[in-house]
Amino acid sequence: LAGKPAGYLYNQLLAFRTGRRRYPPMNYLLVFLPDPYLKAMADYFAEQRPALPVAAPADVSQEILTHGKDLVTHGDAARSIPACASCHGPSLTGMEPAIPGLLGLRPAYVSAQLGAWRYGTRTATAPDCMQIVAGHLTEDDVKAVAAWLSSLPAPPNAFPAPKGTFTLPFECGSQPN
Repeated sequence: LAGKPAGYLYNQLLAFRTGRRRYPPMNYLLVFLPDPYLKAMADYFAEQRPALPVAAPADVSQEILTHGKDLVTHGDAARSIPACASCHGPSLTGMEPAIPGLLGLRPAYVSAQLGAWRYGTRTATAPDCMQIVAGHLTEDDVKAVAAWLSSLPAPPNAFPAPKGTFTLPFECGSQPN
């Protein structure tokens, strides 16, 4: 959580509080907390700047890693899949106020979150761009993206890009274009 954009963290806290995002311990913890308290929590964690974990060696084939790299950096226009980098930034560190970075995450976590969007168990404010994009991914795509992202080293500056640094390819409820 630490170092993610405050807007992203606040949106996630709201999603847990309302039950739009389901994880019983978080849902229970946040159900009665007021918006200003959630905002203060988000701001606090956004200000933290821990070092990203060291990238783990990939336990998949080079072919799978190459497929993941292609999707993350170029997407697949024929299947309406934009590059992850087109929204999460060229350095994949996200953008203020609400687009999270994708580095330093374990492959199982990335796979679980993409799966949750694919199957509608994780949602965001409409238009839910991640649910739309993830819906075009196959299981093999998810595995490849998760493996390649988790194999990347931390960049020298892992901070999210300032708001407006790059233009999103389409409207997204978490951050208007």
